[in-house]
Amino acid sequence: MLKVIIEKEIRDLISSTKFIITFGACAFLIIVAFYVGTTRFNLNQAYYEASRAENIRSMEGMTDWNELESNRIFLAPTPLASLVSGVSNDIGRTAVVEGRGSIPIEDSRYNEDPIFAIFRFLDLEFIFKVLLSLFAILLGYDAISGEKERGTLRLAFANALPRQTYILGKLIGTFAALSISVLVAIAVGTLMMPMMGISLSGNDWIRLLLIIMAGLLYAGVFLTLSVFVSSLTNRSANSFLVLLVIWVFCIHIVPRVSVLMAARSVDVLSVDEIAFQQSGLRAQLLDEVSEGMENFKFAGANDDIDALSNQLNAHMDSLSNVRDSKMQSFSSRLYEERGNGQKTQERLAFALARISPATSLTLATSYLAGTSIGLKNRFQDEAKSYQEQYGSFLKEKTGSNTGGGLRIRQSTACTAAEDKENEDAKKEIPKGVDTKELPEFKYTDVTPTESVQAAVVDMGLLLFFNLIFFAGAFVAFGKYDVR
Repeated sequence: MLKVIIEKEIRDLISSTKFIITFGACAFLIIVAFYVGTTRFNLNQAYYEASRAENIRSMEGMTDWNELESNRIFLAPTPLASLVSGVSNDIGRTAVVEGRGSIPIEDSRYNEDPIFAIFRFLDLEFIFKVLLSLFAILLGYDAISGEKERGTLRLAFANALPRQTYILGKLIGTFAALSISVLVAIAVGTLMMPMMGISLSGNDWIRLLLIIMAGLLYAGVFLTLSVFVSSLTNRSANSFLVLLVIWVFCIHIVPRVSVLMAARSVDVLSVDEIAFQQSGLRAQLLDEVSEGMENFKFAGANDDIDALSNQLNAHMDSLSNVRDSKMQSFSSRLYEERGNGQKTQERLAFALARISPATSLTLATSYLAGTSIGLKNRFQDEAKSYQEQYGSFLKEKTGSNTGGGLRIRQSTACTAAEDKENEDAKKEIPKGVDTKELPEFKYTDVTPTESVQAAVVDMGLLLFFNLIFFAGAFVAFGKYDVR
Protein backbone atom coordinates (compact mmCIF):
# COMPACT_ATOMS: atom_id res chain seq x y z
CA MET A 1 0.00 0.00 0.00
CA LEU A 2 2.85 2.41 0.83
CA LYS A 3 4.46 1.76 -2.55
CA VAL A 4 1.18 2.49 -4.33
CA ILE A 5 0.76 5.83 -2.52
CA ILE A 6 4.36 6.85 -3.28
CA GLU A 7 4.03 6.00 -6.96
CA LYS A 8 0.69 7.79 -7.21
CA GLU A 9 2.12 10.91 -5.52
CA ILE A 10 5.13 11.00 -7.84
CA ARG A 11 2.94 10.45 -10.91
CA ASP A 12 0.42 13.12 -9.90
CA LEU A 13 3.12 15.68 -9.13
CA ILE A 14 5.18 15.13 -12.27
CA SER A 15 2.11 15.45 -14.48
CA SER A 16 0.88 18.63 -12.76
CA THR A 17 1.28 22.07 -14.32
CA LYS A 18 2.80 23.61 -11.19
CA PHE A 19 5.54 20.96 -11.16
CA ILE A 20 6.39 21.47 -14.82
CA ILE A 21 6.64 25.25 -14.40
CA THR A 22 8.56 25.24 -11.11
CA PHE A 23 10.87 22.42 -12.18
CA GLY A 24 11.56 24.12 -15.49
CA ALA A 25 12.44 27.42 -13.78
CA CYS A 26 14.53 25.77 -11.07
CA ALA A 27 16.38 23.45 -13.48
CA PHE A 28 17.12 26.34 -15.84
CA LEU A 29 18.56 28.49 -13.06
CA ILE A 30 20.63 25.63 -11.63
CA ILE A 31 22.21 25.05 -15.04
CA VAL A 32 22.73 28.81 -15.46
CA ALA A 33 24.40 28.92 -12.03
CA PHE A 34 26.85 26.22 -13.09
CA TYR A 35 27.52 27.98 -16.39
CA VAL A 36 28.00 31.40 -14.76
CA GLY A 37 30.13 29.92 -11.98
CA THR A 38 32.34 28.04 -14.44
CA THR A 39 32.75 31.13 -16.61
CA ARG A 40 33.54 33.25 -13.55
CA PHE A 41 36.13 30.73 -12.37
CA ASN A 42 37.90 30.80 -15.74
CA LEU A 43 37.93 34.61 -15.66
CA ASN A 44 39.22 34.67 -12.08
CA GLN A 45 41.88 32.12 -12.96
CA ALA A 46 43.01 34.24 -15.91
CA TYR A 47 43.05 37.34 -13.67
CA TYR A 48 45.04 35.42 -11.04
CA GLU A 49 47.67 34.29 -13.56
CA ALA A 50 47.86 37.79 -15.06
CA SER A 51 48.33 39.35 -11.61
CA ARG A 52 51.14 36.96 -10.78
CA ALA A 53 52.81 37.66 -14.13
CA GLU A 54 52.47 41.42 -13.61
CA ASN A 55 54.00 41.11 -10.15
CA ILE A 56 57.03 39.35 -11.63
CA ARG A 57 57.20 41.86 -14.50
CA SER A 58 57.33 44.75 -12.00
CA MET A 59 60.64 43.33 -10.75
CA GLU A 60 62.26 43.51 -14.17
CA GLY A 61 65.23 45.85 -14.26
CA MET A 62 66.11 45.35 -10.60
CA THR A 63 69.81 44.63 -10.25
CA ASP A 64 69.94 44.26 -6.47
CA TRP A 65 67.67 42.52 -3.99
CA ASN A 66 67.88 45.72 -1.91
CA GLU A 67 65.56 47.31 -4.46
CA LEU A 68 62.80 44.82 -3.64
CA GLU A 69 60.72 46.43 -0.91
CA SER A 70 57.62 44.22 -1.06
CA ASN A 71 56.07 41.25 -2.82
CA ARG A 72 52.43 40.71 -3.74
CA ILE A 73 50.77 37.36 -3.10
CA PHE A 74 47.37 36.32 -4.37
CA LEU A 75 44.48 34.17 -3.20
CA ALA A 76 43.97 31.58 -5.91
CA PRO A 77 40.37 30.98 -7.09
CA THR A 78 38.77 27.57 -6.52
CA PRO A 79 35.98 25.89 -8.53
CA LEU A 80 33.74 25.43 -5.47
CA ALA A 81 34.03 29.13 -4.60
CA SER A 82 32.44 29.91 -7.97
CA LEU A 83 29.49 27.63 -7.12
CA VAL A 84 29.10 28.77 -3.50
CA SER A 85 30.68 32.21 -3.27
CA GLY A 86 30.26 32.77 0.50
CA VAL A 87 32.57 35.63 1.49
CA SER A 88 35.12 34.97 -1.28
CA ASN A 89 34.01 38.07 -3.22
CA ASP A 90 33.84 40.28 -0.12
CA ILE A 91 37.39 39.83 1.14
CA GLY A 92 40.61 41.02 -0.49
CA ARG A 93 42.46 38.65 -2.81
CA THR A 94 45.86 40.37 -2.82
CA ALA A 95 48.25 40.78 0.11
CA VAL A 96 51.24 43.14 0.03
CA VAL A 97 54.03 41.45 2.00
CA GLU A 98 57.15 43.18 3.27
CA GLY A 99 59.87 41.62 5.34
CA ARG A 100 58.08 42.64 8.52
CA GLY A 101 55.15 44.72 9.70
CA SER A 102 51.44 44.66 8.90
CA ILE A 103 50.08 42.98 5.77
CA PRO A 104 47.43 45.01 3.92
CA ILE A 105 44.91 42.92 1.98
CA GLU A 106 43.13 44.51 -0.95
CA ASP A 107 41.37 43.92 -4.29
CA SER A 108 38.02 42.49 -3.25
CA ARG A 109 35.69 41.63 -6.12
CA TYR A 110 32.88 43.79 -4.78
CA ASN A 111 35.28 46.72 -4.41
CA GLU A 112 36.18 46.43 -8.10
CA ASP A 113 32.59 45.80 -9.27
CA PRO A 114 30.21 47.42 -6.74
CA ILE A 115 27.17 46.43 -8.78
CA PHE A 116 27.66 42.81 -7.72
CA ALA A 117 27.59 43.91 -4.07
CA ILE A 118 24.01 45.08 -4.66
CA PHE A 119 22.66 42.16 -6.66
CA ARG A 120 25.19 39.48 -5.59
CA PHE A 121 26.08 36.49 -7.72
CA LEU A 122 23.81 33.68 -8.84
CA ASP A 123 25.17 30.55 -7.18
CA LEU A 124 23.95 27.23 -5.79
CA GLU A 125 23.51 28.57 -2.26
CA PHE A 126 21.13 31.27 -3.52
CA ILE A 127 19.16 28.81 -5.63
CA PHE A 128 18.87 26.34 -2.77
CA LYS A 129 17.97 28.97 -0.21
CA VAL A 130 15.40 30.93 -2.23
CA LEU A 131 14.16 28.94 -5.19
CA LEU A 132 14.34 25.39 -3.89
CA SER A 133 12.51 26.33 -0.69
CA LEU A 134 9.75 27.95 -2.74
CA PHE A 135 9.68 24.89 -4.97
CA ALA A 136 9.19 22.69 -1.90
CA ILE A 137 6.39 24.94 -0.60
CA LEU A 138 4.58 24.87 -3.94
CA LEU A 139 4.72 21.07 -3.98
CA GLY A 140 3.58 20.55 -0.40
CA TYR A 141 1.26 23.38 0.61
CA ASP A 142 -1.86 21.54 -0.62
CA ALA A 143 -0.72 18.00 0.10
CA ILE A 144 -3.51 17.47 2.64
CA SER A 145 -5.82 20.50 2.55
CA GLY A 146 -5.87 20.45 -1.24
CA GLU A 147 -6.81 16.76 -1.28
CA LYS A 148 -9.65 17.55 1.10
CA GLU A 149 -10.92 20.42 -1.07
CA ARG A 150 -10.91 18.16 -4.13
CA GLY A 151 -12.71 15.37 -2.25
CA THR A 152 -9.98 12.79 -2.96
CA LEU A 153 -8.98 12.56 0.69
CA ARG A 154 -12.38 11.23 1.81
CA LEU A 155 -12.35 8.81 -1.13
CA ALA A 156 -8.92 7.49 -0.20
CA PHE A 157 -10.00 6.75 3.34
CA ALA A 158 -13.20 5.03 2.26
CA ASN A 159 -10.94 1.97 2.27
CA ALA A 160 -9.08 0.59 5.26
CA LEU A 161 -6.01 2.81 4.85
CA PRO A 162 -3.81 3.60 7.89
CA ARG A 163 -3.22 7.33 8.27
CA GLN A 164 0.47 6.82 9.02
CA THR A 165 0.90 4.97 5.73
CA TYR A 166 -0.86 7.70 3.79
CA ILE A 167 1.10 10.63 5.25
CA LEU A 168 4.39 8.71 4.95
CA GLY A 169 3.66 7.95 1.31
CA LYS A 170 2.81 11.60 0.70
CA LEU A 171 6.08 12.80 2.22
CA ILE A 172 8.29 10.23 0.52
CA GLY A 173 6.63 10.65 -2.86
CA THR A 174 6.83 14.44 -2.81
CA PHE A 175 10.44 14.46 -1.62
CA ALA A 176 11.39 11.88 -4.27
CA ALA A 177 9.84 13.97 -7.04
CA LEU A 178 11.62 17.10 -5.82
CA SER A 179 15.00 15.37 -5.30
CA ILE A 180 15.05 13.59 -8.65
CA SER A 181 14.23 16.77 -10.56
CA VAL A 182 16.91 18.77 -8.75
CA LEU A 183 19.55 16.05 -9.12
CA VAL A 184 18.90 15.81 -12.86
CA ALA A 185 19.51 19.55 -13.25
CA ILE A 186 22.64 19.40 -11.09
CA ALA A 187 23.95 16.43 -13.08
CA VAL A 188 23.62 18.47 -16.29
CA GLY A 189 25.47 21.35 -14.59
CA THR A 190 28.34 19.19 -13.38
CA LEU A 191 28.76 17.69 -16.86
CA MET A 192 29.21 21.20 -18.21
CA MET A 193 32.23 21.87 -15.98
CA PRO A 194 34.76 19.53 -17.66
CA MET A 195 33.41 20.61 -21.05
CA MET A 196 34.34 24.19 -20.11
CA GLY A 197 37.82 23.25 -18.95
CA ILE A 198 37.32 22.76 -15.21
CA SER A 199 38.28 19.51 -13.55
CA LEU A 200 37.37 18.87 -9.93
CA SER A 201 39.67 16.94 -7.63
CA GLY A 202 38.48 14.01 -5.57
CA ASN A 203 38.18 16.23 -2.50
CA ASP A 204 36.17 18.78 -4.50
CA TRP A 205 33.74 16.09 -5.62
CA ILE A 206 33.25 14.95 -2.03
CA ARG A 207 32.53 18.48 -0.86
CA LEU A 208 30.22 19.17 -3.81
CA LEU A 209 28.21 16.05 -2.99
CA LEU A 210 27.91 17.23 0.61
CA ILE A 211 26.78 20.67 -0.58
CA ILE A 212 24.06 19.02 -2.68
CA MET A 213 23.08 16.89 0.33
CA ALA A 214 22.77 20.03 2.45
CA GLY A 215 20.58 21.60 -0.24
CA LEU A 216 18.26 18.57 -0.33
CA LEU A 217 18.04 18.50 3.47
CA TYR A 218 17.11 22.16 3.37
CA ALA A 219 14.44 21.52 0.74
CA GLY A 220 13.18 18.68 2.91
CA VAL A 221 12.71 21.11 5.81
CA PHE A 222 10.30 23.29 3.81
CA LEU A 223 8.63 20.26 2.29
CA THR A 224 7.87 18.61 5.65
CA LEU A 225 6.91 22.02 7.04
CA SER A 226 4.49 22.50 4.13
CA VAL A 227 2.84 19.12 4.70
CA PHE A 228 2.69 19.86 8.44
CA VAL A 229 0.97 23.22 7.88
CA SER A 230 -1.31 21.67 5.26
CA SER A 231 -2.36 19.13 7.92
CA LEU A 232 -3.39 21.99 10.21
CA THR A 233 -5.63 23.84 7.75
CA ASN A 234 -8.76 23.02 5.78
CA ARG A 235 -8.04 25.37 2.89
CA SER A 236 -4.93 25.28 0.71
CA ALA A 237 -5.03 29.09 0.31
CA ASN A 238 -4.63 29.50 4.08
CA SER A 239 -1.83 26.96 4.10
CA PHE A 240 0.05 28.79 1.34
CA LEU A 241 -0.35 32.17 3.08
CA VAL A 242 1.03 30.84 6.37
CA LEU A 243 3.96 29.19 4.61
CA LEU A 244 4.73 32.34 2.63
CA VAL A 245 4.94 34.39 5.84
CA ILE A 246 7.20 31.75 7.44
CA TRP A 247 9.38 31.71 4.32
CA VAL A 248 9.83 35.50 4.37
CA PHE A 249 10.82 35.42 8.04
CA CYS A 250 13.23 32.51 7.57
CA ILE A 251 14.96 33.90 4.47
CA HIS A 252 15.00 37.64 5.05
CA ILE A 253 14.01 38.66 8.57
CA VAL A 254 15.57 36.28 11.08
CA PRO A 255 19.20 36.40 9.77
CA ARG A 256 19.28 40.20 9.57
CA VAL A 257 17.60 40.78 12.92
CA SER A 258 20.00 38.30 14.53
CA VAL A 259 23.03 40.20 13.24
CA LEU A 260 21.60 43.52 14.44
CA MET A 261 20.83 42.12 17.89
CA ALA A 262 24.32 40.64 18.20
CA ALA A 263 25.91 43.94 17.11
CA ARG A 264 23.94 45.82 19.75
CA SER A 265 24.78 43.28 22.44
CA VAL A 266 28.55 42.97 21.89
CA ASP A 267 30.94 45.89 21.36
CA VAL A 268 33.76 45.24 18.90
CA LEU A 269 36.82 47.44 18.48
CA SER A 270 36.58 48.94 14.98
CA VAL A 271 39.35 48.90 12.36
CA ASP A 272 39.43 52.72 12.40
CA GLU A 273 40.03 52.75 16.16
CA ILE A 274 42.86 50.25 15.76
CA ALA A 275 44.40 52.28 12.91
CA PHE A 276 44.24 55.47 14.99
CA GLN A 277 46.02 53.85 17.95
CA GLN A 278 48.58 52.21 15.65
CA SER A 279 49.27 55.53 13.97
CA GLY A 280 50.03 57.15 17.30
CA LEU A 281 52.42 54.39 18.34
CA ARG A 282 54.05 54.31 14.89
CA ALA A 283 54.90 58.01 15.11
CA GLN A 284 56.38 57.50 18.57
CA LEU A 285 58.46 54.53 17.40
CA LEU A 286 59.74 56.45 14.36
CA ASP A 287 60.99 59.16 16.70
CA GLU A 288 62.78 56.47 18.72
CA VAL A 289 64.34 55.08 15.52
CA SER A 290 65.50 58.56 14.49
CA GLU A 291 67.04 59.06 17.92
CA GLY A 292 68.72 55.67 17.63
CA MET A 293 70.18 56.60 14.25
CA GLU A 294 71.61 59.78 15.70
CA ASN A 295 73.34 57.73 18.36
CA PHE A 296 74.97 55.42 15.79
CA LYS A 297 78.74 55.30 16.13
CA PHE A 298 80.94 53.65 13.54
CA ALA A 299 83.66 51.44 14.99
CA GLY A 300 86.25 51.27 12.24
CA ALA A 301 88.35 53.18 9.77
CA ASN A 302 86.57 56.06 8.06
CA ASP A 303 87.52 54.82 4.59
CA ASP A 304 86.18 51.29 5.18
CA ILE A 305 82.90 51.69 3.31
CA ASP A 306 81.94 48.03 3.48
CA ALA A 307 82.34 47.93 7.26
CA LEU A 308 80.35 51.16 7.58
CA SER A 309 77.55 49.77 5.42
CA ASN A 310 77.44 46.46 7.31
CA GLN A 311 77.41 48.12 10.74
CA LEU A 312 74.79 50.63 9.63
CA ASN A 313 72.55 47.87 8.30
CA ALA A 314 73.06 45.83 11.46
CA HIS A 315 72.19 48.87 13.58
CA MET A 316 69.10 49.55 11.45
CA ASP A 317 68.12 45.91 11.70
CA SER A 318 68.42 46.06 15.49
CA LEU A 319 66.33 49.23 15.68
CA SER A 320 63.76 47.72 13.33
CA ASN A 321 63.54 44.56 15.42
CA VAL A 322 62.83 46.61 18.53
CA ARG A 323 60.32 48.79 16.70
CA ASP A 324 58.67 45.78 15.08
CA SER A 325 58.50 43.89 18.35
CA LYS A 326 56.75 46.78 20.10
CA MET A 327 54.43 47.36 17.14
CA GLN A 328 53.60 43.69 16.80
CA SER A 329 52.92 43.34 20.51
CA PHE A 330 50.67 46.39 20.53
CA SER A 331 48.86 45.42 17.31
CA SER A 332 48.47 41.82 18.45
CA ARG A 333 46.80 42.99 21.64
CA LEU A 334 44.42 45.26 19.72
CA TYR A 335 43.57 42.64 17.11
CA GLU A 336 43.19 39.98 19.78
CA GLU A 337 40.70 42.23 21.54
CA ARG A 338 38.89 42.85 18.25
CA GLY A 339 39.03 39.16 17.32
CA ASN A 340 37.61 38.07 20.66
CA GLY A 341 34.79 40.58 20.32
CA GLN A 342 34.08 39.45 16.77
CA LYS A 343 34.01 35.79 17.75
CA THR A 344 31.60 36.51 20.60
CA GLN A 345 29.45 38.59 18.27
CA GLU A 346 29.53 35.92 15.55
CA ARG A 347 28.62 33.12 17.96
CA LEU A 348 25.68 35.11 19.27
CA ALA A 349 24.52 36.12 15.78
CA PHE A 350 24.77 32.55 14.47
CA ALA A 351 23.04 31.12 17.52
CA LEU A 352 20.10 33.48 17.05
CA ALA A 353 20.03 33.14 13.27
CA ARG A 354 20.04 29.35 13.37
CA ILE A 355 16.40 29.55 14.37
CA SER A 356 16.01 29.79 10.60
CA PRO A 357 17.03 26.76 8.51
CA ALA A 358 18.23 29.21 5.83
CA THR A 359 21.10 30.19 8.14
CA SER A 360 22.11 26.57 8.62
CA LEU A 361 22.12 26.08 4.86
CA THR A 362 24.26 29.18 4.26
CA LEU A 363 26.78 28.23 6.93
CA ALA A 364 26.95 24.56 5.94
CA THR A 365 27.48 25.23 2.23
CA SER A 366 30.09 27.96 2.85
CA TYR A 367 32.02 25.70 5.22
CA LEU A 368 31.94 22.86 2.71
CA ALA A 369 32.99 25.11 -0.19
CA GLY A 370 35.80 26.72 1.83
CA THR A 371 34.24 30.17 1.51
CA SER A 372 33.05 30.63 5.09
CA ILE A 373 33.65 33.64 7.25
CA GLY A 374 36.98 32.12 8.31
CA LEU A 375 38.45 32.46 4.78
CA LYS A 376 39.77 35.96 5.48
CA ASN A 377 41.57 34.88 8.65
CA ARG A 378 42.97 31.81 6.92
CA PHE A 379 44.40 33.90 4.08
CA GLN A 380 45.78 36.40 6.59
CA ASP A 381 47.44 33.65 8.64
CA GLU A 382 49.01 32.08 5.57
CA ALA A 383 50.23 35.51 4.43
CA LYS A 384 51.91 35.98 7.83
CA SER A 385 53.51 32.56 7.54
CA TYR A 386 54.80 33.51 4.08
CA GLN A 387 56.10 36.80 5.48
CA GLU A 388 58.48 34.86 7.72
CA GLN A 389 59.87 33.02 4.69
CA TYR A 390 60.09 36.26 2.73
CA GLY A 391 61.86 38.08 5.59
CA SER A 392 64.40 35.27 5.93
CA PHE A 393 64.98 35.36 2.18
CA LEU A 394 65.62 39.12 2.22
CA LYS A 395 68.04 38.80 5.11
CA GLU A 396 69.90 36.06 3.29
CA LYS A 397 70.17 38.15 0.13
CA THR A 398 70.79 41.62 1.59
CA GLY A 399 72.17 40.94 5.05
CA SER A 400 69.25 42.72 6.75
CA ASN A 401 65.48 42.68 6.97
CA THR A 402 64.30 46.11 7.98
CA GLY A 403 61.01 46.18 6.08
CA GLY A 404 57.99 48.16 7.22
CA GLY A 405 59.11 51.18 5.23
CA LEU A 406 62.64 51.29 6.69
CA ARG A 407 65.49 50.25 4.42
CA ILE A 408 69.07 51.41 4.16
CA ARG A 409 70.75 50.50 0.91
CA GLN A 410 74.47 50.18 0.66
CA SER A 411 74.51 52.80 -2.06
CA THR A 412 73.35 55.47 0.42
CA ALA A 413 76.53 55.01 2.38
CA CYS A 414 78.81 55.29 -0.62
CA THR A 415 81.21 58.20 -0.71
CA ALA A 416 82.62 60.01 -3.68
CA ALA A 417 85.86 58.08 -3.19
CA GLU A 418 84.05 54.75 -3.50
CA ASP A 419 82.20 55.96 -6.61
CA LYS A 420 85.55 56.88 -8.17
CA GLU A 421 87.12 53.57 -7.18
CA ASN A 422 84.26 51.50 -8.71
CA GLU A 423 83.70 53.64 -11.80
CA ASP A 424 84.82 50.91 -14.19
CA ALA A 425 82.66 48.29 -12.49
CA LYS A 426 79.58 50.47 -12.88
CA LYS A 427 80.09 50.60 -16.62
CA GLU A 428 79.39 46.89 -16.82
CA ILE A 429 75.82 45.77 -17.53
CA PRO A 430 74.37 44.72 -14.16
CA LYS A 431 72.66 41.37 -13.89
CA GLY A 432 69.01 41.35 -12.97
CA VAL A 433 67.69 39.59 -9.91
CA ASP A 434 66.45 36.05 -10.46
CA THR A 435 62.77 36.14 -9.47
CA LYS A 436 62.69 32.33 -9.53
CA GLU A 437 64.61 32.45 -6.25
CA LEU A 438 61.70 34.16 -4.49
CA PRO A 439 59.85 31.86 -2.07
CA GLU A 440 56.57 30.81 -3.66
CA PHE A 441 53.28 31.42 -1.89
CA LYS A 442 50.84 28.52 -1.97
CA TYR A 443 47.47 28.90 -0.32
CA THR A 444 46.34 25.72 1.42
CA ASP A 445 42.59 25.20 1.11
CA VAL A 446 40.55 23.52 3.83
CA THR A 447 40.45 19.73 3.71
CA PRO A 448 37.19 17.76 3.40
CA THR A 449 37.63 16.63 7.01
CA GLU A 450 37.90 20.22 8.22
CA SER A 451 34.92 21.21 6.08
CA VAL A 452 32.73 18.41 7.42
CA GLN A 453 33.74 19.10 11.02
CA ALA A 454 32.79 22.76 10.59
CA ALA A 455 29.51 21.98 8.80
CA VAL A 456 28.35 19.06 10.97
CA VAL A 457 26.41 21.28 13.41
CA ASP A 458 24.41 22.96 10.66
CA MET A 459 23.86 19.73 8.75
CA GLY A 460 22.61 18.23 12.01
CA LEU A 461 20.24 21.17 12.52
CA LEU A 462 18.78 20.71 9.03
CA LEU A 463 18.21 17.04 9.81
CA PHE A 464 16.67 18.02 13.16
CA PHE A 465 14.24 20.43 11.46
CA ASN A 466 13.25 17.65 9.07
CA LEU A 467 12.52 15.26 11.93
CA ILE A 468 10.56 17.86 13.92
CA PHE A 469 8.27 18.83 11.03
CA PHE A 470 8.03 15.20 9.89
CA ALA A 471 6.79 14.23 13.37
CA GLY A 472 4.51 17.28 13.42
CA ALA A 473 2.91 16.22 10.14
CA PHE A 474 2.31 12.73 11.51
CA VAL A 475 0.71 14.01 14.71
CA ALA A 476 -1.37 16.70 12.97
CA PHE A 477 -2.67 14.34 10.30
CA GLY A 478 -3.57 11.76 12.94
CA LYS A 479 -6.15 14.27 14.25
CA TYR A 480 -7.16 15.66 10.85
CA ASP A 481 -10.80 15.56 9.79
CA VAL A 482 -10.70 13.85 6.39
CA ARG A 483 -14.44 14.38 5.69
